[in-house]
This record gives sequence, structure tokens and C-alpha cells, in this order.
Amino acid sequence: MYNGIVDLNNSSMDTLSEELASGSKTFADHMDAAQNLLTGLLKYNGEFSTPFFVAAVYFQAAEASAVFKNLPADTLRSYAELLKFNLDLLSRYLTSSLSAIDAYNRQELNAFVEAFYNTFFDLKGEKLDEFVSRQTKMIKNVTKKLPQAISDIEPEYGFHFERGVNIKFAETDRFFLYQIMPTDPEIKVREYGKPLIIIPPFVLGSNILAFLPGEKRSYAHSFANQGVPTYIRIMKDIQTTPAFQVMTREDDARDTRFFCEKVRKKHGKMVTLNGYCQGGYTAVCDILSNELDGLVDALITCVSPMDGTRSKGLGNFLKALPPRFNDLIYGTKTLPNGNQVADGNLMGWVYKLKSLEKEAPMVSFFRDLLMLAPVNGKSPEISKTAASLNYWLQKERSDLPLSITEMSFASYNIPVTEDGTLPVEMFGRKLNFKGIAEKKIPWLICYGENDDLVEKETALAPLDYIDAEVTPFPKGHVAIATSWSHPESEFALHKRFGKKNYRGPVRFQLDLEDALEKSGRPVSATPEKSRAAKRSGSGRSKSETPDKVASGMRTKKAKPAASKVRSRAGSGSPGKAGSKGGSPVVEG
Repeated sequence: MYNGIVDLNNSSMDTLSEELASGSKTFADHMDAAQNLLTGLLKYNGEFSTPFFVAAVYFQAAEASAVFKNLPADTLRSYAELLKFNLDLLSRYLTSSLSAIDAYNRQELNAFVEAFYNTFFDLKGEKLDEFVSRQTKMIKNVTKKLPQAISDIEPEYGFHFERGVNIKFAETDRFFLYQIMPTDPEIKVREYGKPLIIIPPFVLGSNILAFLPGEKRSYAHSFANQGVPTYIRIMKDIQTTPAFQVMTREDDARDTRFFCEKVRKKHGKMVTLNGYCQGGYTAVCDILSNELDGLVDALITCVSPMDGTRSKGLGNFLKALPPRFNDLIYGTKTLPNGNQVADGNLMGWVYKLKSLEKEAPMVSFFRDLLMLAPVNGKSPEISKTAASLNYWLQKERSDLPLSITEMSFASYNIPVTEDGTLPVEMFGRKLNFKGIAEKKIPWLICYGENDDLVEKETALAPLDYIDAEVTPFPKGHVAIATSWSHPESEFALHKRFGKKNYRGPVRFQLDLEDALEKSGRPVSATPEKSRAAKRSGSGRSKSETPDKVASGMRTKKAKPAASKVRSRAGSGSPGKAGSKGGSPVVEG
């Protein structure tokens, strides 16, 4: 009997020890989760708020002189409008943050209550300690696993010109021109094919156009892997390049002309100029300046803002600013050598401010938290797509010359005139969209159907004045460079797709090359009749009529070289997307 009592006591002590150990682990998990939660919230809010403090310094410096240049009554009125603007931002920030917290609580509170009952009534299912452990893993996934994945993706993301794979072909005081080589060593570039020069965005950087080359998801390599002589213009480091710091719009056009001359001389054919985002507007202006006459005979623009005043997002955001504060001086950085440039990080922050409902730090944190929640006790793998997008968003920002910023600033504040004249001049000459038609340059305009940065209306503004071929892509601003750059994706860039048999930019380039091989002269693209022509009931004048229609010609396969040459037919049925796994960041 005594032994039985001893056994009972020992059993009770073992149970008590297990419960104490379990409770101790749960308490430790609570503390760990709380610490990581606080760290994560501070990190997300800190990254969002840092540009605010930088902007405050610029604001103070600008106002130190501006306050004496304005009447006191005007200053008071402007500050009152600015206060109203900031209160509206604060309201949107708080509303979106509370909505994000509410969405998280609605999902996890039910799970907590269920775990509570399962624990105290010894029911099957997730217990309290398991609930707390899962929350700890969720938070660690955001605060530790995601940052590590972003850091680890760096060797796979972008061009990495330092490796010497892509050839430095030419150089000016401000830019490099690199030839992009195929990722498949068996594919050979057609030396006498029609060459293409890509003009990347200034603020968002060029590496987004080489998203994941090793995964066959790269806009630039989509051309190179079809054997197209592909080049990309790369900015020199603005922090160490005074010539780039003080670059004018005319310098930009001269450098582009120099590169086009070199490329045409090598390949014996005129160049297709391809601008992505802000690079598209720059390419259009360079062509309209007449500096590229005789060198460029085709144009491709992707998600490029052609009239920013039509933007419902960024355009309306800038319009809401009090006129006095809608000035580049409030985002201008003075470098140690005295040269002034536009702060790229601050410009990136403006994009976030106009989309606070999606980009507020609390919204971003809880969105990532829910998307990285463990499933069946296992943490999800962070896809390369998600890691690369986050790397781009966090690390790919560059300051830019004031002249380029002024060009973009004008396009978002001054509308294109009724006759198609742009709000900027070059070489003392006015620029007009109709110049593209006068030069008989075929133009393919690609846009994202869900792009909230450069909306459809902004990208397709030229159609009010001239004809151009239009190709819509699903998703948003960078989907063309990420999702659809994979050759097996549904909307692959080298294919035709959709009910209207749209052409991707690579398909457009290949068709132009085939037409050149067949006819020996430039061929215009299939135009979408301009809205202006539709309104007037007439099409182009004789002087604007394309000589031939490239899209109406049968494409001709390239002759195989000694090594493997990629087929250019592009008529096969679309395949499935080439990546697997979920993404904690919405792509595009």
C-alpha cells in the first residue's frame, strides 16, 4: 500500500513537471513572439518613416528661403492646405493599419478561442501551446526568414555585369552599353539580325529587367535567348560620376545617338529602341528630338507614362498637394561636391504614399505575416520570386539627375496639348507625338491591365494623336519583366496571345526582323487606329501610311547555325507559368 501511494505521488509529480515544463515553454514562446513582433513592427515602420525624416530636412532647407519670398497670407494659406493634406494621409494610414490588424485578429482570434477550448477540455485539435508556437514561427518567418531569403537571392537577381558574361560594348561619360548574351550557351546571337537597345527606368533600376535569368525570367534575356542582338543602357554610379549628376536631356539624347551609331555599324541595321517605364518616355523624347534620325526605325514602350496628368493614382496625388509644395526643390539632395540631384529613395517613398492603403507599414507587416503562416506545422518556403521582388523594392533605388526628374515632373503636372505637343523641349525644339508617325516608326505600346503605377490611360495617351500597336498584359507594373518573361508562361513575350492575337515585344521585334529579311527595308507595325482618327472618322494621311504591315507577313524561321538556334516562330500553344510555389508578395 505504501508503495502504491509512492507510485501515485511520483506519477502526480511527473504530470505536474510536464505541465510546468509545457507552461514554461509556452511562456518562453510568448516572450519570444512578443520580442520578434516588436522588432518586426519597428523595422517595417522604420523603413517607411526614414524617408519622412529626410524629407523634413529638405523641407526645412527649402522653406528657410521660400518663406521670405511669399506674402504672409499666402504662406498661411499654403500651410493650412498642407496640414489638411497631411491629415488626410494620416487618416488613410490609420484606417489601413486598423483594417490590417482587424483582418489578422479575425483570422487568428477564432483559432485562439478554439485552442483555448481544446486545451481546457482536452479536445482534439490545436492546443494553446501549439497556437503560441505557431504564432512564434509566423513572426520569425517575417523578421528572420524573409530577410535572409532576400539577402540570399542577391547572386541570382539582376545582371551582375562584374562577372563578365555580358559584354561592355561602349561607354560615355554617363552610361555604359552592355550586350546581353543568351543564358543558354548553345544559342548564338544573329550578328546581322535587327538590334535592340533597352532603356531601363532611372529610379527603379535596370536589374528588374534581369529578374531571375537562371530561372528564365528576364525581360532582357527574353530577346537575347531568341538570338536578337540585345543591348541595354546602364547608368553609371551617380554618387561618383559628376558628368551624370549634371546630365541634361540633350546629353541623354547624344549618348543614345552614340550608342545607336555603334550598334548600327556592328550589325548593319537600324536599331529598335525599347524603353521600360520611365525609360520609355525618355526613348520617345530622344526620338522626337530628331537626334536619332537614320538610326532608330522602331519603338517599343512598356508600362511607360506618356501623359502623367491622366494618372488616377500618382497624378491625382500630386494634384492634391498645395501648389507651393509641388516642387522638386523639396526632394533635391546636395552632394558633397555641390551638385544637386533628385533623391531616389524619396521618390520611391512618394509612390508608397499615394498607395497607403496597400503600402502602409502595418499593412505590409500583417500581409507578410499571414502569407508566411505555417501550414500543418511547417513554415512555407519563400519563393525566389518573392525574395527577388522584395530585394528590388528594398535595395534598387537610385538618385537621378535633376534634368530627368524635371522631365518626369513636367509630364505629371502639365498635360499634353490638344495637338500632341509634350510639356518638355529638347535642343530648343518642341516635341510632338505626331513626329513618330512622320518618321514612319512602328510603335508597340505594352501596358499592364492592373497597373496602379502607370495606368492604362497614362500609357496609351499617344493614341489620341497617332496610331500605334497596343498589347495589354495581365497583372501590374513589373509583370511583363517577371511573370511573362518566362518563355513557357501564358503570355510569353515571344508569342501571340489573346482574342486579338496580340504580339509580345519580343514577337514584335522578331516580326520586324523577318520583314527586313524579306523586303530589305523597314516595315511598320499593325496600328491600332488612334482615338483622334476615330473621332474624325478618318485614318492616316498618305504620308503616314505604313509601307507594309509586318504583322500580316508570315514569320520566317532563322536558319540554324552550327550551334543551336532558338526557333522564332512563336506560334505554339502557350505553356504554364514556369515557377512554382506561393509568394508572400503579390507579383506585378
